[in-house]
This record gives sequence, C-alpha cells and structure tokens, in this order.
Amino acid sequence: MKATVSRKELNDALSIAASASSARSTQPALMSIRMTLADGKLTLLGCDGEMWAQAYLPASIEVEGEICVQTRFLTEVVGALPDEQVTLQLSGTSLVIEGGQSEWKLFATPADLFPGIPDVPSTGELSLPMGLLQDSLDAVTYAVSSDTTRGVLTGVLMNYDGRTLTLVATDTHRLAVNRVHREGVGSDLNYIVPEKALKTIRSLPVPGDEDITIRFDGVRMSVDVGTAQVVSQLLDGNYPNWQRVVPSEFTRQWTMDRKEFFDNLKRAAILARDNSNRVTLSGQGDKVVISARSDERGTAKEEVLMISQNGDIDIAFNVKFIMDALGSFDSEGVRTEMTEASRSAVIRPVEGGEDRFCVVMPMALG
Repeated sequence: MKATVSRKELNDALSIAASASSARSTQPALMSIRMTLADGKLTLLGCDGEMWAQAYLPASIEVEGEICVQTRFLTEVVGALPDEQVTLQLSGTSLVIEGGQSEWKLFATPADLFPGIPDVPSTGELSLPMGLLQDSLDAVTYAVSSDTTRGVLTGVLMNYDGRTLTLVATDTHRLAVNRVHREGVGSDLNYIVPEKALKTIRSLPVPGDEDITIRFDGVRMSVDVGTAQVVSQLLDGNYPNWQRVVPSEFTRQWTMDRKEFFDNLKRAAILARDNSNRVTLSGQGDKVVISARSDERGTAKEEVLMISQNGDIDIAFNVKFIMDALGSFDSEGVRTEMTEASRSAVIRPVEGGEDRFCVVMPMALG
C-alpha cells in the first residue's frame, strides 16, 4: 500500500478514530488504528470492542491496501510532523511515514483480526442542530461518573417524549440536568449513552447550525456525518430515579454574579485541593464569604456580593463541583438554593434555571 495525504487532514481524521481506540487491552488490535486505502480515500477506524469511530480523508493512492498500526505512536508521530503532504507506504512489516525531512517506520500488523464497524438498523432517532447538541452535552457531561463499577453512571441518560429532550448525568455526589423543548425532532426514546461516545460525537466536524442525527436500535447508537461515523453500544441497566434527588423546595437563596463567584472560587481552590477540595461558603448579610484552608500552606478568604433571601448559613462543598456547574452556565447571574447545611443545594442560572441546573451534595463543615 502507498499513498500521499494532507498531514492536517490525516491528523484530524486520526483524532476521531483514536477516540474509540483502547488504551489498554489484551487484544492488540483494539489498541490500533485500521488504515484502509481504497477508492481514492484513506479510511481510519478505531475500536475498543464497544465503540467504533471511523473517519475518511482523500488520498492520492498508488497502491491500495489495509494494515493496523498502534494508535498511540501513530497519533504522536502524525501530530508532530510539519504541515506538508505525508507519504504512507507499507514496507515489509512496517508503515513508513515521510513528511518534510522526517521518516518514521512503525511496526504494522495485518488488519484481518480488526473488528469491523457494525450496521445499526434504526428503530428510533433524534435530530438537533450541532451547536444545540454540543451545548446540551456540555451542560451535563461534567457530572458523569468515572467509576466503571457503576456502569450506567458512566453515561448520560437521554430521554425524549416528543416535546422535550432531557439529559441527565450523575456521579452520586452531584446531578446535572438539562432540558431542551423541541417538538417533532425525533422518536420517543429513553437510553443511556456512554460519555466516551458523546465526546466523540461532540467533536465531529459539523457546523453548529447543521442538524446531526443520532440513530438507535435499542442496543447501539450511530451517527454518520459523511466524513466520519460513530457507533457505540448503549449502556444496559436502569438509571437511578433522578427526580427524587432534586429538592422540591428551599428556604434560603443566594443570587450572585456568576463570573465573580467563579473567579473567587478558582482562587480559593488553590488551597482547597489540599483539603479534599473543601470550601466553606458563609452567607453574611449581603455577601458570601468563601474560605479554604490547608494545614501545610495556610488559609484563603474571598468575598462575593449577593442578593440574599434568608441566606445566613454556613455550608461546605467540593469546590470543583461548584465550578463545574458554574462553567456550564452562560447567564450573568446564578442562584444557589438551600435549606440547611446537611442537605443538597441546587445551583441554577438566573435565566433558564428551570431547564438547566445542578444538584450538589454538601461536605461536612471543617
């Protein structure tokens, strides 16, 4: 096999395919990228056994062929090459990569053991403008769990009832919810989609005002945008009853400038990371006092002006959880709703807070 391709196009396609590749596996093929030269294009495919990501780019082909190359080294080499045309050629058991004055030889393996991308016969689908989908995912994915022993929590619950798309994510310490009210954009559905697949879909080269369609068959989901395709297993299991976690009432409320609150928390986080990321928030009249301490480095104190409704309360949180929620909002103001220091608080943007919010469990005061 031999072909010439654009280094930038190769790097962009690799970033998509590599997103599905496995970092560790007993099967070497799952830590590789399958490279196929045929029909005037180079097709790159990555797979971890549960997710497939495929991308295409034009290629000037002299000899067609197909091989597998280890993902990590292929992406590092291509990413470091100068922005020129790149020649790919199979020589024996090595892929020779030439770009500018650089020449690399990476060991290659046959492609016959690589799992092909499956078909997903659509029994349901959802279509949204790419920009809206990206914004909706950004509103919840920060709360996805990294605990692989609780499989369903490593994904995002997607529910559509014909009128409203609801996305939910939780790691049991916080819960993020986002609703999009749109009629007729898909079939009724209720699936748990792995975060890994959603991150890849979010990064696909689709303009923000163009629709992207996600298709489901009850077991897998797929997206095909012409230059790239993503297929993933759905997560099997019952998602927790998240509505029960959302407080139905509150007795205290703080309203603050979102950016000022975020910036003050960011400074306090410098010391809070030495104390389990704990910050204490104290409502004192028309201000919230943010304090953090490190037994080895000292203490920090910040103040944020607020509008208070019965807001004199001391409550502690993981500062990262609060910052993640604030970072997902785009309104100027933010509300924090509470009852007491031992119960969950709800953080909402002032505008649109009924449809986008985060429930955060407090930490022990200390």
